[in-house]
Amino acid sequence: MIERPAAGERAVVVQVDFGQPDLADQLEELRLLTESAGGVVVAEVFGRRHSPDAKTFVGKGKVEEIAAMQAAGGADLVIFNHDLSPAQQRNLERQLKCRVIDRTSLILDIFALRAASAEGKLQVELAQLEHLSTRLVRGWTHLERQRGGIGLRGPGEKQLETDRRLLGNRVKLLKTRLARLSRQRGVQRRARMKGEVLNVSIVGYTNAGKSTLFNSLTHAGVYAADQLFATLDTTSRKLWVAGRDNENRGNVVISDTVGFIRDLPHSLVDAFHATLEAALDADLLLHVVDSASHARDEQIFEVNKVLAEIGAGALRQVIIWNKIDLTEAAPGVERDECGNIARVRLSARLGTGLDSLRESLAEYARLKSEARRNERQAAANEAQAQAQQDFIS
Repeated sequence: MIERPAAGERAVVVQVDFGQPDLADQLEELRLLTESAGGVVVAEVFGRRHSPDAKTFVGKGKVEEIAAMQAAGGADLVIFNHDLSPAQQRNLERQLKCRVIDRTSLILDIFALRAASAEGKLQVELAQLEHLSTRLVRGWTHLERQRGGIGLRGPGEKQLETDRRLLGNRVKLLKTRLARLSRQRGVQRRARMKGEVLNVSIVGYTNAGKSTLFNSLTHAGVYAADQLFATLDTTSRKLWVAGRDNENRGNVVISDTVGFIRDLPHSLVDAFHATLEAALDADLLLHVVDSASHARDEQIFEVNKVLAEIGAGALRQVIIWNKIDLTEAAPGVERDECGNIARVRLSARLGTGLDSLRESLAEYARLKSEARRNERQAAANEAQAQAQQDFIS
């Protein structure tokens, strides 16, 4: 895992208003992202534009303001809560004389910091290299450098061309390794799906309390903290559930997945597709929502948008209305017009309302078990009918 200096890098953060309705929420999210990456926000710069400036994204006057804030705060870098083009990033670094990163680079850095499993590290490296491939400039030496001189002359390629070729080879290798791991995990998942065990995935916006809920249900002890992207690698555990009448319903396999966020970089969605397959192959999604956040509706929308991107948009969901201890809402279960459980109100931190969630899981486990038995009975009836037909003929 990557280490950060104890004091943290000092950063100036930049938020430009293009007419968004939730500017304050976006700025607070940027602050949390910076802190999750190990940085310290020393100044905030606001701006308002109709469209980005082609050269510097913010325009000449705002660049001068950023430079003044940077000098006053002794900042090491400037972080934009937007995606910058390679040219805009280079122009800003020349004028500000310091490192400039955009929102995508910041999220990638946090993912690199959090990745623990071998597969997670491969996924992060792939996303970073694909992002970096559009930002190669002369002098980039991440992999190796072609040098001239006796015994060191290359095949005639320029350094930039060589870097691009080496990067492309590394990307191809990483994709091959990840595809192999995905196939291996796919075999295991298909075996689980054939049984009567209910497969459940916990999804939701980052820092909504997914890992806290996972630990409260399974006592798994996975890392949980009040920070964005505290969880990166998928963890699965078995959970024994019983119904309200104490009738045993059997095992449930429950998985904790990486959190989603607004404007999640597509390179990350693609690279982490193998990890997100835990959600894709689930029978039921527990969509954890921070009920204390006034941006919860927007967060629900962003999560559903990513789920649709990976092909899991049509899966059955139960909304977990978490953190009711902060809103003084009563624990309980809400059903839709068809009588299906649609929402469970609880506090994962205090454990309030977890019994209602366990009963809800038991109900869905029973439904899956009955569906599997009906499928087997239908298959047996079809085989018997076919055998009778063959006997008659």
